[in-house]
Amino acid sequence: MGTTNGTSRSKRSTIEDVASEAGVSVATVSRAMRGLPNVAISTRAHVVAVAGRMGYTADPAASRLAAGTTKTITVVIPNLSGWYFSTVVAGAEAVCTEAGYDVLVVGIGSQKDLSRILSEQYHLERRTDGLVVIDVAVAPDQADSITQRGVALTSVGSRTAGHPSVRIDNETVGRIAADHLVELGHERLAIIGAQKDNPLSFDVPTLRHRGFIGGLASHGLAVDDVRLEGGNFGVDGGQEAMAALLDHPEPPTAVFSMSDEMAFGAIMELNDRGLVPGRDLSIIGVDDHEFSRVVALTTVRQSVASHGAAAARLLIEAMQPPDGQGAAADGQLAAPIEPAEIVAPIELVVRGSTGRVAQR
Repeated sequence: MGTTNGTSRSKRSTIEDVASEAGVSVATVSRAMRGLPNVAISTRAHVVAVAGRMGYTADPAASRLAAGTTKTITVVIPNLSGWYFSTVVAGAEAVCTEAGYDVLVVGIGSQKDLSRILSEQYHLERRTDGLVVIDVAVAPDQADSITQRGVALTSVGSRTAGHPSVRIDNETVGRIAADHLVELGHERLAIIGAQKDNPLSFDVPTLRHRGFIGGLASHGLAVDDVRLEGGNFGVDGGQEAMAALLDHPEPPTAVFSMSDEMAFGAIMELNDRGLVPGRDLSIIGVDDHEFSRVVALTTVRQSVASHGAAAARLLIEAMQPPDGQGAAADGQLAAPIEPAEIVAPIELVVRGSTGRVAQR
């Protein structure tokens, strides 16, 4: 994943450089270099060798921090157990640890929870130097408030005006899925992914739905016939949604699942009914979860851990004063100038769960 142009950067190797060269995630590099478990012996040896060749050492940013900082970065997520969120956090944690920061993860369930954390009464500035929010919408007045109190902000999955962000084009995700299924001859299609409630204004389902429907319309298909089932971005929800779709008088021949985890549940339902993914019904997911290879799931890949790493790197850079300058007056951060917006790459990965429409 690239970084924004114009950012002042040392030429020293970073943890992201080592990950790219070694062909693993930043989280794996972090675990390998720290001797933590859950890393294969061969992978650990490979990562250490690559780091040695590149002259990689931990970022000395911590020693440059102004006196009185907390040396803590807080990550705010709406789901503490989901694979996507935990993987983004792992990427952010790897970069923060390299730079000498502790990471505090805070889960929220509503806008009320977010407002409480960002309020002046919560005194966020006493608890953290920077904030990474993942798929959480921060209002302009909230962002201004914490910036004035000296807390830096970056976001993953959404854009906060005036602050760095990392995201993907979710409409394009939907269009890629639509194009793939239509090219295989499918016309009776369905979507798994809508949420029954959305307390945090999570816009990913809306954008992916819009892209999918727009992609179908560009091929001249009747989008009014596309069925939509809520899967709540989990395995159980995906299985329940697929059961509802299969019980319909005219079940689809192909399904776009807005996440791989829901697709896993959908595949479980197909298996329970003696149906074969890619032969009896095609299904495509999003993410490229590690388990996707095991079940041969076609998916739209995004480098999830890299998103967290990139957001953390942007945040740490934003907290460093420009070369030759001290900290801003009154301990406040200077207003960001042309903050970076990284639109990360995505790609279609075709496996066995999609195939040409079955002749009935």
